[in-house]
Amino acid sequence: MIEAKNVSKRYGETLVVDGVTLSLPVGGVTSIIGPNGAGKSTLLSMMSRVMPMSSGNVWVDGLDVTTTPGDTLAKRLAILRQDNHISARLTVRELVTFGRYPHTKGRPTVQDREHVERAIEHMGLSALADRFLDEMSGGQRQRAFVAMVLCQDTDHVLLDEPLNGLDLKHAVSMMKRLRHAADTLGKSFVLVLHDINFASCYSDHIVAMRDGKVAFQGRPEDIMRPDVLRAIYELDISVQQIEGDWIATHYR
Repeated sequence: MIEAKNVSKRYGETLVVDGVTLSLPVGGVTSIIGPNGAGKSTLLSMMSRVMPMSSGNVWVDGLDVTTTPGDTLAKRLAILRQDNHISARLTVRELVTFGRYPHTKGRPTVQDREHVERAIEHMGLSALADRFLDEMSGGQRQRAFVAMVLCQDTDHVLLDEPLNGLDLKHAVSMMKRLRHAADTLGKSFVLVLHDINFASCYSDHIVAMRDGKVAFQGRPEDIMRPDVLRAIYELDISVQQIEGDWIATHYR
């Protein structure tokens, strides 16, 4: 379980995350939504120790992220940030192998290579495993980076805007694969998403942020309500149930 207590982040006089206290569900998919500047990515980065907190505490399975050794924490939690570019010319398999580093320190065993191949297969990249990243589409590269964090084999996987830059087809494919991974691998996924319909259709739990605070949280049907969405986005949004999913219409 990931728990945050009174977590804040301040840049000078600007308070970006304001005293967030939160316990994320174990297993399944949790999506963090909200308008630009709500503090979503900052909160995710503090949960993973990528960014220091100004105040507060975060625990991952009872381990304090500020004091736990990095290699110990990396076996419990993996994160993929938005800026997941890499300058070296690598193949998919070479990139995914980096996910085993917390376990191997650069000396992968036969068992580690099995983890690599499973992660590649899980993200549908087996036919592209020897392809260089710069020879692939943006959607394929994004799947390769997600395969890398899956290969880390942690209980908790944090993904900051995993749909960023993907067209509709690749975004749907990514969400289906993440949903399948959550269901079959027993991992807890925490995603920062901008598309509230993707969050609604693929999540078990939604955390909605506004002005650095958690404004609402609950099941998709608890969040996908016109009054709740209006409070989050300051926009009139109609919601309909279509084939069991709650879908927002906000284009008019």
